[in-house]
Order: sequence, then C-alpha cells, then structure tokens
Amino acid sequence: MAWFYLILAGLFEIGWAIGLKHTCGWSRLVPSLLTLAAMGISFWLLSLALKELPIGTAYAIWTGIGAAGTAILGIVWFGEAATAIRLASLALIVLGVLGLKFASNG
Repeated sequence: MAWFYLILAGLFEIGWAIGLKHTCGWSRLVPSLLTLAAMGISFWLLSLALKELPIGTAYAIWTGIGAAGTAILGIVWFGEAATAIRLASLALIVLGVLGLKFASNG
C-alpha cells in the first residue's frame, strides 16, 4: 500500500505545482483553494508512505514524479520547450525514479 500512496502523492504534487500557475500569485480564490487542497493531500499521502518506506527513497521518488510530471504537462499544456536535452533530462529523472523503486527494499 505504501507504494500506492507514494505514487498518488506524486500525482497530487503535479496537481499542486500546476495549480500554482493558475493561482496567479494566490490572487484567484478557487484555484488557490484547490492548490492548497492538493498540497495537503500530497503531503498526507507522502506521510502515509513514509510509515513503510525509507525517507531517502520515498522523498526522491515523490519529487521525481512531481518534477517530471510537471515538466511534461508544461510542455503539453503550456507550450514549453521540448528540446532534445530537456526530454533526455526528463528521461533520466524517470529512470532514476524507477531505479530507486527497484533498488528499494521497502
């Protein structure tokens, strides 16, 4: 169950990172409330995962999911650059997350 919580926490991290863009500096009420909710859920799910998983592994995977997912959605939804070096770097993040998952004994 810990891995499920961790993956879900990472997905909510993507949600709040994207949400920050829509808050316009916390000046829009509904996006701000949704972003705060996603933050809370993400941290709560991470804390549940940490009951069973090592902190170094869990935190790195949580941030990796958030970073890679947010960057990918930035490319898809916001038209951010999709250069070869950027895509290769994202692939390295994903490989790192997978490596940590498979190397974990948790």
